[in-house]
Amino acid sequence: MGIVFSKLLDAIPTLWLVMTLVFVALRILPGDPALVALGDFATPEQLKVFREQAGLDMPLWHQYLDFLWNVVTFNFGASFITRESVAATIAHVLPYTIALAIAATLIGVVVGIPFGVLAAVRKNKLPDQGMRVFSLIGYAIPDFYLGAVLLLVFALHLKLFPINGGGVGFADQLYHLALPAITLAVLKIAFLGRLTRTSLLEVLSKDYVRTAKAKGAPPSKVIYKHALRNALLPIVTGLGLSLLATLSGAVAVELVFNRPGLGSTLIKAIAERDYTLIQGAVVVFALMVVAVNLLVDVLYSVIDPRIGR
Repeated sequence: MGIVFSKLLDAIPTLWLVMTLVFVALRILPGDPALVALGDFATPEQLKVFREQAGLDMPLWHQYLDFLWNVVTFNFGASFITRESVAATIAHVLPYTIALAIAATLIGVVVGIPFGVLAAVRKNKLPDQGMRVFSLIGYAIPDFYLGAVLLLVFALHLKLFPINGGGVGFADQLYHLALPAITLAVLKIAFLGRLTRTSLLEVLSKDYVRTAKAKGAPPSKVIYKHALRNALLPIVTGLGLSLLATLSGAVAVELVFNRPGLGSTLIKAIAERDYTLIQGAVVVFALMVVAVNLLVDVLYSVIDPRIGR
C-alpha cells in the first residue's frame, strides 16, 4: 500500500498541471463558445445571457478556481451545447473506450508475447524473420489508415462486421468491438512481440539460464520459469506504454468506425468549443493515465518485491 499511496501523491502535481494547461489552452484558442453554441444569428442579449449562465463573464481567476473545485468534487457542470450533465455524458461513453482499450491490449498480450517468445527461441529462423517483418508493418501503418482499410474490406465489401456504432447488448457490443480492437491491436502485437524477443534473448544469454540447461531442465521450464519471468520487467513497462498508446489511438479509431467513446466525444466537443465537456473529458483521460502508471508500478513490485522497498 505504501507504493500506491506514494505514487498517488506524485500524481497530484501532474494532474494539476494538466488541468491548468487545458484551462489556459481553451481560453486562448480562437472562437467564442457562446457564438458557437447559439449560432451566428444570436442577438447580443442572447449571447450575454449565455455567458452569464455559463460563468464566462467572470474574471479568469474566478473561472479557474471554480474549475479546480469542480474537478475535486467531480462536478463538471453541464455541456454548453446539449445542456446535459458532463458527468452523465462521460459515464455513458467511457465504457466504450475502456472496452476498446482492454480488448486491444488483451489481443496484443495474448498474441504478441507468445509470438516474441517463439521468435527468441527460434532466432534467425522463419518465426523470427516473420516477427521482424510483422513488426515493421505494424509500426509503419497508422491506426486510422489500417482501420479504414479493414472497414472497407471486412465491413463494406465482405459484410462480415458492422460498419459503425457500439452495439446493443453484450454479444452485439462484442461484434461491433471486433474490428476496432483488431485495428488497435496490430501495433500492440508488433511492439510487445519485438520487445519480448529482445528482452528474452538478453536473459537467455545469462549464466543461470545456461546452468539450468546444463542441469538437464526441460526447455519449456528453462524458457518460462527461468528466462521469461526475469524478462518481464521491460515487458511490463512496454505493456504500460502500449496501453497509454491505446488510449490515444482510440480517438482516431472511434472516429473511423463512428463508434461512441470518450475520444470521439472529446473531438466533437473541441469542434464545438464546449469548454465544460472538454475539461471533463481531458481530466478523465488524465486520471486513466495515472491509473495505468499506478498499475504498472504495482506490477513491478509484484514481479520484483525489491522495487517496492
